[in-house]
Amino acid sequence: MTSLDLYLFLRDKNLLINSPKYWWPNAGTLWCLISTILTQNTKWQNAHKSMNNLDEVSLEYLIQIDERVLSDKIAPSGFKNQKSKRLKLLAKNIVDEFGDFENFQENVTREWLLSQKGIGFESADAILCYVCFRETMVVDKYTQKLLTNKGMEFFEYEDIQYFLQSGIEDNFDKIAKENENDLNLCYARFHGMIVEYMKR
Repeated sequence: MTSLDLYLFLRDKNLLINSPKYWWPNAGTLWCLISTILTQNTKWQNAHKSMNNLDEVSLEYLIQIDERVLSDKIAPSGFKNQKSKRLKLLAKNIVDEFGDFENFQENVTREWLLSQKGIGFESADAILCYVCFRETMVVDKYTQKLLTNKGMEFFEYEDIQYFLQSGIEDNFDKIAKENENDLNLCYARFHGMIVEYMKR
């Protein structure tokens, strides 16, 4: 089985019928970036509750809000003290390094993201894929579980990512039209289909 076979298997199940274009809500926004941190080690519904508790979504708001107040607002997503510290530090580092969110989107690198406290491979790639629209496939626990269920055993994140991306890239002409000739859109929807399939 190639990753294209897996993509086609999932596509035919119409798993994203009621989802936003890029599957992750508010793709390409700071809202999306914050939600990638809040969704770590919790269910999406909990992260969404935390997002709804924020008075506004801006880098300035995250920098200026009292850490304890932010902790209380994001409590539904769990690890509230850790996540509030990390969100505040990330917002400060984005402003210090890039000046504003748009410049961050345009110029941030995976290496920079991985150097930030609390951002590992999955979160970095989610930010690149859904916030910055880079051609990056996100690998999560659902992905690993699905591949294991299909009889494929991988031990390293990069090996899974390479398997998924190479099969799509080598055959993208077969599915380019349905993805608006946008490889990143394809990766975003592929990841979304995996999550939706495994949740069901």
